[in-house]
Amino acid sequence: MKLDPRVTPLRDGIAARALEGIVAAEVYLDPKPHACGVPAIGIHAVPSPEAEQMDQLLFGEAFDVLEEEANGWVWGQARRDGYVGFVRAEALRPPGSAPTHRIAALRTYAFEGPSIRTRATGPYSLNSLVSVEAEEGRLGKVRGAGWMTLQHLAPIGAFETDPAAVAERHLGTPYLWGGRESLGLDCSGLVQQALLACGRACPRDTDQQEALGEPIGRQAFGRGDLAFWKGHVAIGLDAGRIVHANGHHMMVAVEPLDEAIARIAAEGHGAPTSFRRLPPL
Repeated sequence: MKLDPRVTPLRDGIAARALEGIVAAEVYLDPKPHACGVPAIGIHAVPSPEAEQMDQLLFGEAFDVLEEEANGWVWGQARRDGYVGFVRAEALRPPGSAPTHRIAALRTYAFEGPSIRTRATGPYSLNSLVSVEAEEGRLGKVRGAGWMTLQHLAPIGAFETDPAAVAERHLGTPYLWGGRESLGLDCSGLVQQALLACGRACPRDTDQQEALGEPIGRQAFGRGDLAFWKGHVAIGLDAGRIVHANGHHMMVAVEPLDEAIARIAAEGHGAPTSFRRLPPL
């Protein structure tokens, strides 16, 4: 059985307890649940800030720690998309009460007190998971962060219905390799965030996302459909336009689909590998 190392907690003879009897390891470890306690933090390939950022944790997302490193890093697995890697230990906190809301605005701030005139921290990004402990006027007290605008939060289970509209709200956001936050994200991060906001689970990387839905022809492409190239993905706004985070514009941009196909081919990255349609929400 071939296991994907991106989502398989196995390294150097160490594996998660759930893999016992599935893969050979010298030691099987029980995961210690934690949650992201900062607006966003990178998941890295190796325990170094200079290492490749493969993914990000957003505030409130669960991260299961398997091993603590001597240099202030931990190794484990993100529970929301299964990605495995290294995270700075100080960015994590013990798990608390279950989240009551998710951030539904593109980004928002947390205030030190129940007033927008108090010191602000953040910003916190779309789809971050929060637990509201109290309310005062228009603000809610979020465990581990501060007071957030209730208008920017949605109860757990209340989702949007148009992934393309969610993606379009990110227009102008800078391109960031491995990013998922509203301050910077990559192509698959944009797709993942758009689908999560609509209540649909979504893997992290483009090749994983290309297994979603069903294949369609170019002539059937429309709003909410996904266009794939090798290492790239975009969301359809209509039959002729896509929105995508891309390294050409170095930001989230809207582009005519046929122009993107020609440009990407001219840059040496080939033709689209597929067009896919997701099941109705």
